[in-house]
Amino acid sequence: MSTHDRCCSIAPYFKIAEGQIDRFKQLCEQFVARSSVEPKCLYYGFSFNGSEAHCREGYEDAEGLLAHLNNVGDLLQRALEMAEIVRLEIHGPEEELQKLYQPLAQYNPQYFVLEHGFRR
Repeated sequence: MSTHDRCCSIAPYFKIAEGQIDRFKQLCEQFVARSSVEPKCLYYGFSFNGSEAHCREGYEDAEGLLAHLNNVGDLLQRALEMAEIVRLEIHGPEEELQKLYQPLAQYNPQYFVLEHGFRR
């Protein structure tokens, strides 16, 4: 079985510094507002477990993911002043992941190749 799904998702997990959770959550509101107008963003949101946060986000394709990172780059830099990324996963079909390896190399993500499935 193969897939024709070009969707790429990125899953950053943040460890928020002590005393910074409220500031981080306020910044999340800005991330969501900016992301909501991106034409290739399929879903976007933050979930929390104590001082850990996860951003759940998906894009139509690699270009949508890269456009998002460009759109929120300044917010990401602010987030990294109060939190660190402890895990970063990128999921998508190999053809789309090929477009992400070089631009995302500085983040040292773990890549997961989509091989089977569908998207409605």
